[in-house]
Amino acid sequence: MTDTDPRAARLRGFGTTVFAEMSALAASTGAVNLGQGFPDTDGPSEVLEAAVAAIRDGANQYPPGDGIPSLRRAIAEHQRRFYGLDLDPDSEVLVTTGATEAIAAALLGLLDPGDEVVVFEPMFDTYAAGVAMAGAVVVPVLLAPDAQGRFRFDPDELTAAVGPRTRVILLNTPHNPTGKVFTADEMDLLAETARRHDLIVITDEVYEHLVFPGHRHVPMATLPGMAERTLTISSAGKTFRTTGWKIGWVTGPTPLVTAVRTAKQYLTYVSGAPFQPAIAVGLALDDAFFAGLGPDMADRAARLGEGLRAAGLVVHPPEATYFTTVDVRPLRPDGDGHAFCLELPERCGVVAIPNAVFYERPEHGRHLVRFACCKTDSVLDEAVERLAALGR
Repeated sequence: MTDTDPRAARLRGFGTTVFAEMSALAASTGAVNLGQGFPDTDGPSEVLEAAVAAIRDGANQYPPGDGIPSLRRAIAEHQRRFYGLDLDPDSEVLVTTGATEAIAAALLGLLDPGDEVVVFEPMFDTYAAGVAMAGAVVVPVLLAPDAQGRFRFDPDELTAAVGPRTRVILLNTPHNPTGKVFTADEMDLLAETARRHDLIVITDEVYEHLVFPGHRHVPMATLPGMAERTLTISSAGKTFRTTGWKIGWVTGPTPLVTAVRTAKQYLTYVSGAPFQPAIAVGLALDDAFFAGLGPDMADRAARLGEGLRAAGLVVHPPEATYFTTVDVRPLRPDGDGHAFCLELPERCGVVAIPNAVFYERPEHGRHLVRFACCKTDSVLDEAVERLAALGR
């Protein structure tokens, strides 16, 4: 071997994820970790107890490759209950090892080398890696804050991004890291673009139930002419505070789900046997559980946002998700968000994530930093008290 880097060329731009880097920094410094987006409380007791019961009842071997029937039925019923979508649980629902595997399998199953994928940046970091592993090419469309600090895109940039090699639009709404919820008008424009150019839409909706009051999640598959060309991805981790269980799913028309299954069966094949029946229980919880998720997280985001503003940062108000994005330039005029995050544990004992890692063109997000608000009030209050040192 003469090459000093044995990685395939398409992966040489990808190193250790920033989440691992910043979580290690939090552990080594004793900082409050507002970097990686995981809750610090357990999910509903009904769901946890169902997993314990499943283990005791012997659900510890390989489950069916598509997922256990009760979970596939529960996913189909969830889509009907909340969005009016009718799905065949036997051919239009596939259980995956979290949404990350679902995205990777969808890209591997649908893309050929040289195909292009339109993605809004900033994007969750697995998107670009998944596209690269499929041998395809990311074509970014920028989400930039408007005068009110809300993230928007230029319709002309979207038009210019679609070309003869475009195969897929990869959409994340509600959006990580910005906390944006794509509006009904934006969704209509994306749907019209997909229909006009005969594109597939892969839509990552893992934060579907964490939408703040005053905003509404519009699933792409509910729009006219889109059910037959949309793969919808979600997972249990964010909704039920079980991020370590890694139970996700893909729904859509049989041909598209079959393409995902073809790739997925050679990745993990199956996983999470005792967790699958537990998530089926979770998806059947009453309306009050789901209705309370968004307002609760909105309160946490407001609690953190107030502290971030008091510390002197410019806060871009989130509309959903676990996250709040800030502009660090009032405190760091050179706009180096990565350096800001590396220094933050020593300056005030808090860890955050530099948003530049979420961009195909990092210069657009160099000055932005993401904080997670999915923590208990006491942890958020401790973080806010520490962050106050930045403003002194």
